Amino acid sequence: MSAPAVLNPADLPPRPRLIRLFCGAEDLVVVAILGAMMMLPVIEIALRKFLQGGVPASGTMVQHLVLAVGMLGGAIAARENRLLALSASSQWLKGWLFTASRIIAFGFAAAVSAVLCAASWEFVVSQRSLGKEFAYGLPLWIVQLLIVAGFALIAVRLVWTAAPQWRWRGATLALAVVLIAVALRGPWDPEQLRWPAITVLAVAVALGAPVFTALGGAAMIFLWTAGEPVAPVVLKHYSLTVNPTLPSIPLFTLAGYFLAESSAAKRLVRLFLALFGGMRGGPAIATTLVCAFFTSFTGASGATILALGGVLMPVLLASRYSERTSIGLLTGAGSLGMLFPPCLPPILYAIIASSGNVVSVSIEEMFQGGLLPGLLLVGLTAWWGRNSSGARPSRRRGRRSGSCSCQ
Repeated sequence: MSAPAVLNPADLPPRPRLIRLFCGAEDLVVVAILGAMMMLPVIEIALRKFLQGGVPASGTMVQHLVLAVGMLGGAIAARENRLLALSASSQWLKGWLFTASRIIAFGFAAAVSAVLCAASWEFVVSQRSLGKEFAYGLPLWIVQLLIVAGFALIAVRLVWTAAPQWRWRGATLALAVVLIAVALRGPWDPEQLRWPAITVLAVAVALGAPVFTALGGAAMIFLWTAGEPVAPVVLKHYSLTVNPTLPSIPLFTLAGYFLAESSAAKRLVRLFLALFGGMRGGPAIATTLVCAFFTSFTGASGATILALGGVLMPVLLASRYSERTSIGLLTGAGSLGMLFPPCLPPILYAIIASSGNVVSVSIEEMFQGGLLPGLLLVGLTAWWGRNSSGARPSRRRGRRSGSCSCQ
């Protein structure tokens, strides 16, 4: 999975001052929301312990802060041209092929976002008629307007970032309008367009359309061609986003970011090298364990490799591991912590599996089920790393390499 090809910043026109101020305010709002997500549970715990009370509707507020982070985060990713894509084909296309691929991919994605925005508005209107309250007298539908604003911003920014030239942005917008018009105003039966629409979706995804285009677009196509409204897509999106267990994902992601950006990685490497550096294959064992531990917090092998690769690679090379073996060990060990708490994939799987009301899978059960397979993977990787080098460093050498290379 990769991000769409990023245009050369020198080719992009500078943003007007007002747009820069809006983008800065947008970033600050996301930071404030993440801070509120961290502080509300802490305040709740403190009030319950010392004052026998709590923050009214704190759980509801935290759940909807996740919704705000998700929608604003998607809008910021679209602004910075960093929406995840399933294909990287646009990265090796050149010239007019590159421009055409971005127009097709981003035009289709903008059409999907616009339809999701319209469906979100219908959802908010239906929720307004119910008269539900969010907290402190604030109607719930006002908070749900974040979904409408988020998809609208994403649609606009997909058109804007498709190309630096206005004529290609206009072509992207025209393609999105044509796709929507064909779907809504055509004289044909929607069922006849099911597989042509799926084909266009596949082409757009292959050319670098964002992941949500494949997921949301496919769901909307099947609903639309079956004669059903597309509003259930937004309803499902909302119900999953405000799931009570979902706040753990942005919070653990934030913790992993702090861990990756701090010097904790170097201290962890020093610790594990001091413990295992003196035995045969000690650097490989230490690499395996520290990567498994680190990944359980960062939740992504890429973040682990970025944080630890520059520290561990010289240690492995100095211990007579080949460059090929060292890179392979770091890459493989970077995913070992995926089954250990508090890594995010098992949490996501438990949430999705329990949302269908068919089976009930708790997060605790997911981590319990992944414990033994995870330990087996760690053990096998450490065993392979131990047998991949004939070096037998002394304990003194192992401790010295750990203390020197990680400073």
